[in-house]
This record gives sequence, C-alpha cells and structure tokens, in this order.
Amino acid sequence: MITEKVLEGMFKPVQSPWKTSITKVEPNKLTTRGYKQEDLIGGISFSEMVYLLVKGNIPSEKNKKMLEAILVSFCDHGVTPPSTQSARLMASAGSPINACVAGGILAFGENHAGAIEKTMKNLQEAIKVSEVYKRSPFEAAKYIVEEHKKNGKKVPGFGHRYHTEDPRARKLLELAETYECNGKHFELAIEIEKILADKNRIKMNIDGANAAILSDMGFNWRFGCGMFIIGRIPGLLAHINEEISNEEPFRKIAQNNGFSI
Repeated sequence: MITEKVLEGMFKPVQSPWKTSITKVEPNKLTTRGYKQEDLIGGISFSEMVYLLVKGNIPSEKNKKMLEAILVSFCDHGVTPPSTQSARLMASAGSPINACVAGGILAFGENHAGAIEKTMKNLQEAIKVSEVYKRSPFEAAKYIVEEHKKNGKKVPGFGHRYHTEDPRARKLLELAETYECNGKHFELAIEIEKILADKNRIKMNIDGANAAILSDMGFNWRFGCGMFIIGRIPGLLAHINEEISNEEPFRKIAQNNGFSI
C-alpha cells in the first residue's frame, strides 16, 4: 500500500552524485568560480567568461583582448570547410537548428580543426623538452621539422590549401606582440616558420598562430579544438540561416548519370 510517507520518499529531491567546483547552484543563487552570476552578467565580456570558466580566473585586460581576437579569427571560412558544408546540407534536408549545428561540430576531426590541438601539443611538449635539455628555440624548431619530414608528415599549423600566406595568422601574430602574449611557444612557432619558409615557402596558418598564442596564455593543448568550436559556432549559425532563407529545400549538390545526389 502506498502511504503518505512512501509518497514523500518518492518525490523527495535526491542529491546528484555529480559534483563540480565550477558553478554552485542554490535556491535563488548561482555562483561561478566564486563570482555571483548576476554580477558577471553585464560586468564582463563573453571572452572573459570563457576564460573564467576554462582557466578559473578573470583574465587581464591584454589577455581578454587577445582571446577576443582569437575567437573572432575562428568565426568563418566560407563554404570551404566540411563543417559548414555538413551544417548546410542538414539544413537543406530540413533538420532542426540544433541538429545542424551539431552536424557541423561533428565534422571537426583530424583533417579539419584538429591541427590546432596537434600544434599546441607539439609546441608545449617541445618547450618542456627544450627546457630540460637546454635547447635553443632554433634547435627545437629544427628537430620538429626534421622529425615530421622523416615520418613523411606535414608540420601541423603551417601551410594552407587556399592561402600562400594566411592573413588571419599575420594579424594574430601582430596582436600577440601588442598584448604581450608572445612567449616561448610564440618564439618556437616563429622559428619553425623561418625554417619552412626558407625551404618550401610555407607560412604559419591560423591554427599555428592561435596554437602558439593560446599556449603562451596557459591553455592546455586539449582545449585547442574546443576553443575553435566556440569561435566557429556563430559562422555555422549564419550559414544554416542562409541555407534555410535563400535556398530551395533538398537542393542538388551534384549530378551523376542524370540522377540528383
């Protein structure tokens, strides 16, 4: 028999086994990293909130401006990336917005958006080894280039299939110097570029520039693709909206023997 006591037990709130030190949720109160959320709302910028959540503290003014520039640099690259094409195809198929955005994000992988994470890992590990063995930035850069060449691989973060010189990378490198976010990882990336440019005219791309800068700002390499996603979502939304607003549903993308694909 279901008694009043049994019913009370059934509907009594059960404490979740999940715990976090990021945000504390209490009745009528939200505290993130020690700050009341109502004070953060209107009190800090979006880039500062991203930094606070990921790093645990509010950034300096220079780091705030640098992170803003980084997120803007990721915003869009037309219809060239697989992520944008995936999102637009799903929109053309009539999928809901959240599915289209998710489809775009799921298109990120080793060959698209994966380079920034690889580059951050390369730079961060190289700096650690260099400090132990007292290698100069040039020696570390030469080792990285030679190892990739020996294994038949391209050095991630350098070269671009559309740009002989990525204009976004140049701007980011300039800003890194202005905002003093140009430390050891930045110096190592510049040395790698010098070697590659001298041998094959290969320049640093947006992934290489952001990998070096984010590393000097203290971000772990595992956050690389995540930071890219934060910056790219507005671009995906814009493309999804354009597809829905301007194009016919289920539009043809290719022809094969008279059949639409």
